[in-house]
Amino acid sequence: MTTISLTVTEAFDVALKSFYGGKLAEAEQICLRILSADPGSAATLNLLAVVHTSLGRYDAALACYDRALALRPDFVQALSNRGAVLKKMQRHDEALQSFDRALGFQPEHVEVLNNRAGVLQEIGRYDEALEGYDRALALRPDHPETLNNRGVTLQALGRHGEALTNFDTALELRSDMVEALVNRGITRHELKHFADAVADYDRAISLRPDHADALSNRGNALDRLERRDEALASYDAALKVQPHHVDALYNRGVVLQRLGRFDEALSSFDSALAWRPDHLKALLGCGGTLRELGRYAEALESFERALALAPESAEALTDRGVALHDLARQGTASLKVKQLEQALMSYDAALGVNPDYAEAFANRGAVLYDLLRFDEALACYDRAIALRPDFADAHFLKGLARLVTGDFERGWAGYEWRRKAPSLRRVERHFPQPLWLGDEDIGGKTILLHSEQGFGDSLQFCRYVPLVAARGARVIVEVEEPLCDLITDLDGGRQILAKIFAKGERLPHFDFHCPFPSLPLAFGTQLATIPLTIPYLRSPRRDREDWAKLLGPKRARKVGLVWAGHPKHVRDRERSMRLADLAPLLDIDATFVSLQKDLRAGDAEKLSNCGLLHLGEKLTDYSDTAALISQLDLVISVDTSVAHLAGAMGKPVWVLLTHAPDWRWLLDRDDSPWYPSARLFRQDETREWVGVAVRLREALLEFAPLRR
Repeated sequence: MTTISLTVTEAFDVALKSFYGGKLAEAEQICLRILSADPGSAATLNLLAVVHTSLGRYDAALACYDRALALRPDFVQALSNRGAVLKKMQRHDEALQSFDRALGFQPEHVEVLNNRAGVLQEIGRYDEALEGYDRALALRPDHPETLNNRGVTLQALGRHGEALTNFDTALELRSDMVEALVNRGITRHELKHFADAVADYDRAISLRPDHADALSNRGNALDRLERRDEALASYDAALKVQPHHVDALYNRGVVLQRLGRFDEALSSFDSALAWRPDHLKALLGCGGTLRELGRYAEALESFERALALAPESAEALTDRGVALHDLARQGTASLKVKQLEQALMSYDAALGVNPDYAEAFANRGAVLYDLLRFDEALACYDRAIALRPDFADAHFLKGLARLVTGDFERGWAGYEWRRKAPSLRRVERHFPQPLWLGDEDIGGKTILLHSEQGFGDSLQFCRYVPLVAARGARVIVEVEEPLCDLITDLDGGRQILAKIFAKGERLPHFDFHCPFPSLPLAFGTQLATIPLTIPYLRSPRRDREDWAKLLGPKRARKVGLVWAGHPKHVRDRERSMRLADLAPLLDIDATFVSLQKDLRAGDAEKLSNCGLLHLGEKLTDYSDTAALISQLDLVISVDTSVAHLAGAMGKPVWVLLTHAPDWRWLLDRDDSPWYPSARLFRQDETREWVGVAVRLREALLEFAPLRR
């Protein structure tokens, strides 16, 4: 017996060394040989169960623990290990029972107290978990694992300062404790100490280069520091270690979305959903990215999937409302009002779940704007701002609602928030020089006036350039290249500009800057004080002569047509027409000239059949367009930059507007205070172009006779 006992003991020691050396298969075989010789070795059964656990064989591990405990009911280590396996299997009640049995035999067993508290922490019984950790620490105050776990529980309770103290103490005891470093990084992130969080993750990664969670969390902190390329590299490193790391895939998508790399973002969200189809945030991220890509129906489908998982998610309900609003703007007129009403219902449901959800109020206001219910829209914006005083989008949208109703005094202040609104921050220019909004004396100073958004804004607001120059400033202007030649001749060549630059060119020294859309605020513009020195834009005489030759002798009224704007504009399908919508005009005695630079599907064929003179392909910049307009009697245009150009030149221009117009065209009037030569034709409540075309034809018959 003595010889056999010594042999078993020696074999057990070899099995133990094999296990700790990572030789799991070898350890398993030795354990099996021992058990064949001594089936009653509870210690060997416990070790074999540990090997099974390490290999992910949880059922086999439980069977071994149960055999060991049948032999030794008071085997505390086996009871503790068994509880740990049950915890891994999410069988929390059974895990607690196993730990309680162990504590019945040894009430002051620190590891068991720690592990039992871990189960309580995992099922959200945080106060009981803290009590368990405190019992363990009372017995062993220098136990780093318990300190680390207690910190995680405090973290879950939002008690980040106390959690940080626990992690600090754990790391004082064991400076190379990777999990404490990672957890401290998470806490520092929550406390917005992002650089310190990165430092913790870097230390953890230096100790464990393959720690996927540390790499992923490091990416999150780098993102908050706006070091987004580094963040992406950190996510990629995490995914190289663990390709199915869902959080890394999701957060990588968020960063790519912020960088405007929407196709890549969508791929990252899709990968996260492939591993975890019920990942709510990935579904919302996927939907948001599809919106950015203009795939509104698919975005709605993604938000609907999110709602199927979380019917009372205020965020999902709000995003669904946004998608319905998008579809209303892009869809057929017959569906618009219905979809807008559905969007309102979605926002109301979101607010029923979370009455303090500022985003839902702001988006609800945007829908009410499109329904022309401006008092209600303003009330929504006010509520959003009351909840979040720095909510830039709500301030901006409120400014638009003020402007469209003619309240310029309060409208311009709200409109200025556009520069902080996430939807428009991509176009904001960041200069070290101060922004000028009319307060500082600029006499003898150099000021840069620059474009900010679309061509139409620059054409509308460059009228203020002479007013800036009149204050004694040296004015330089920066605009997109297609506008440069035209703006050079601003105000009839009175030499008010020191120089004009195309975007991307190196700028000289200047003292102040102001984007064109901020100039009305700088001059305190009211409806009655809009600068009306018109024309303020002209075309070079030589260019006019060239276009006159191209158009040929004047036999009838010459009418320019623009039926579609920029295809990437967020409201393109709403504000643009089809060429076919203008067909009722084309039997009138006039020479119709297409100013449409880019043709869409079906336009070319229609052009060849309806007798339009298509000159859009010959328009290389806005100076060309101005020269062609100068030879026309009338321009008919949807709400796009050509309408602004014609108005700035003083040319008769008829502007075709959607039912819910852009703010600058105001409401319920057929004239424009910005352009005296403009006449406005608005959609009625049907939101169709048919009625507009009928009224347009009647007006054009007065302007030019019917062909006989």
